[in-house]
Amino acid sequence: MNRCTPGRRPAILFLCTGNSCRSQMAEGWLRRFGGDQVVALSAGIEAHGLNPFAVRVMAERGIDIGKQRSKRVTHTLINTADRIVTLCGHADEHCPVVPATVLREHWPILDPAQASGTEAEVLAVYRGVRDEIEQKVHDLLVRMALVAAGLPDDHY
Repeated sequence: MNRCTPGRRPAILFLCTGNSCRSQMAEGWLRRFGGDQVVALSAGIEAHGLNPFAVRVMAERGIDIGKQRSKRVTHTLINTADRIVTLCGHADEHCPVVPATVLREHWPILDPAQASGTEAEVLAVYRGVRDEIEQKVHDLLVRMALVAAGLPDDHY
């Protein structure tokens, strides 16, 4: 990791447009999988409030994101992060300038808030996004562990 010194936990910032669904889910998964080994953060280009469907589908997996809050990205958050992960094209295009020491990657994930249909159909979309983010967060932590062990991160 960049900027990591012994005893310092890497901070990962998940960024999307409204910090209501995808970035909140990613923060929840990182807290679950990373425990006290990482600092999990999320923000949005705007703050739209927590999406109740996102809270609901995460609760189905035993993760309570209902106490997280929707917030706008700030320079302080950017400068705190060791890695920024954008989860939508809008956030990727409008992400503020980040220091050269901050790793940045993009996960183009479908916006579940755009889902339509019956409640069951909408929930199915949210569950699919939840599961995709779960796998990506897991894979990210594996890659970070490999780097910490001295192996190259071939993702970049």
